[in-house]
Amino acid sequence: MTLPSISQSPVEHGFVQNPYTFYRRARAMGPVVYWEEYGKPCTVSHGLVNSILRDLRWGREVPPENTVPTPPHIQAFMDVEQNSMLELEPPRHTRLRGLVTRAFSTKAIQRLDPFIAELSNSLIDGFSGDRIDLLTAYAEKIPVLTIARMLGVPADMSDQLLDWSHRMVGMYQANRDRAIEDAAADASREFAAYIGTFIDKRRREPDDDLITALIAAEENGQKLSRPELVSTCILLLNAGHEATVHAIGNGVKTLMECGTKPASLVRPEVIDATVEETLRFDPPLHMFDRYAYEDIELAGHMFRRGDRIALLLAAANRDPEAFSDPDVFAPDRDARKQLTFGAGTHFCVGSGLAKLEIKRALETLFKRLPDLRRTEPPIYANRYHFHGLQRLMVTT
Repeated sequence: MTLPSISQSPVEHGFVQNPYTFYRRARAMGPVVYWEEYGKPCTVSHGLVNSILRDLRWGREVPPENTVPTPPHIQAFMDVEQNSMLELEPPRHTRLRGLVTRAFSTKAIQRLDPFIAELSNSLIDGFSGDRIDLLTAYAEKIPVLTIARMLGVPADMSDQLLDWSHRMVGMYQANRDRAIEDAAADASREFAAYIGTFIDKRRREPDDDLITALIAAEENGQKLSRPELVSTCILLLNAGHEATVHAIGNGVKTLMECGTKPASLVRPEVIDATVEETLRFDPPLHMFDRYAYEDIELAGHMFRRGDRIALLLAAANRDPEAFSDPDVFAPDRDARKQLTFGAGTHFCVGSGLAKLEIKRALETLFKRLPDLRRTEPPIYANRYHFHGLQRLMVTT
């Protein structure tokens, strides 16, 4: 069966500002379509995205016969990526995830709650001027300072960590070019050197932090190698704040535009449902790929081993088969089956921490500043498959 083909530039302004129109158009053509600009099949179905994420016949790791030589100019970036559990499958993924998961237990996350609440309040106390960019003054600060504290990295490194992270995740953007690749490679070298030095320090001077715990941890008698330690710390710092920044910014925007007083949606009895719905309605990450590990028939199309499919997470979150009136923001709905954090073996290990950060950020902001107003229309940054704002200018 030949898949229906659809064309849409992922860097076109209208798409960047509202990709959901394209997702509706693709869904009308079937559960799996061929996206011409990406040159690969994509699925917009909640049911298929959910099942593929949980199906071990599909995975993140490129099959050996599909690997291609790494261009020398991005080797430093790939040196980090090849040891990242985000890009691995069992058994390596199982071992790495097992070592990291302990640090993200419910009890461990709850211990960070007072810090996140105090940080949110102190950032608001520091707002100054008639116009404030909530992204840089608030949304960026909360996740990076929280994950830095968790790992044990000095707080005064937060701006540098953000810079390295922004340059590295540029590799996943549709508008990637040689300049972005060079910047990502440079950031990877600098980031890896810094984390490596910090790991050496923690070997000499252990502390009560995650890096020390990862150095000491064992899974079935095996410890993390030095390259695995470096890559894991970089992954936690990058993934631990990059998507959460966008989730907070998108969540603030959504609440300010929904027609209901935001303060009423962040009360203790409703805030958890509000967070779930903001994550469903306008998630920060829209696409994740999987490779077929055997021949698989899907929606009438035969995928061969090594074939790739894009899972459109945000489209799945707007699937009317899964959510009634999906294009309506309804904070009183049960949105817990949203797929923003994935599912299966690669379900986001930091999802609990991210939800807590979003919860405290929204709750504190609109409780402290119930009359917050935008000073200009928000514009999404041209960074697909990420989906987040360039800035969010407000006045109190």
